[in-house]
Amino acid sequence: MKIDKVLPFAKNLLKKAVQPGDVVIDATVGNGYDTVFLAELVGASGHVFGFDIQEKAIAASKERLINQSLSERVTLFHSGHEQLSQLIPNNYQGKVTGAIFNLGYLPGSDKTIVTQPETTINALQQLLEMIAPEGIIVLVIYHGHKGGAEERDSLLDYCQKIDQKTAHVLQYQFINQQNSPAFIIAIEKI
Repeated sequence: MKIDKVLPFAKNLLKKAVQPGDVVIDATVGNGYDTVFLAELVGASGHVFGFDIQEKAIAASKERLINQSLSERVTLFHSGHEQLSQLIPNNYQGKVTGAIFNLGYLPGSDKTIVTQPETTINALQQLLEMIAPEGIIVLVIYHGHKGGAEERDSLLDYCQKIDQKTAHVLQYQFINQQNSPAFIIAIEKI
């Protein structure tokens, strides 16, 4: 048996939950790789809503989507993910089937601009209201940077307290790796 690395495992979880025509969220657009992946999953009849606070991330993602001929499937917001319930139209409430967060900092950018536990938890609370039954939220937690341990601990505490009648919560991680390896928390709504 070959064990999936963290990012392929995250994508496999999303592949199982997201179908063509679905609505999904990339809560941390970054360089746009997950946005492209999600746009391919939802197909021409689906839609991706993406969020990032850095203009550089939005610009890189727009370019990547245009180059892949996927831009018509995606709406990007130069805004924090904690604004998702204000920015995503109400008619999508209860219809979101997947969401991904890559937490930490934007690779190749200013490492002092990092995701914050308060805004991430706020976004998770909103998503738990928006997500469809059997929809999945995937958190890829990079915690080896300044502030990363605090975010990790806050998210673990929050997720452990999610009512088991609301969602199943899974933690997937390597426990024999050095240098604070990334890990996943997956939340599947019941």
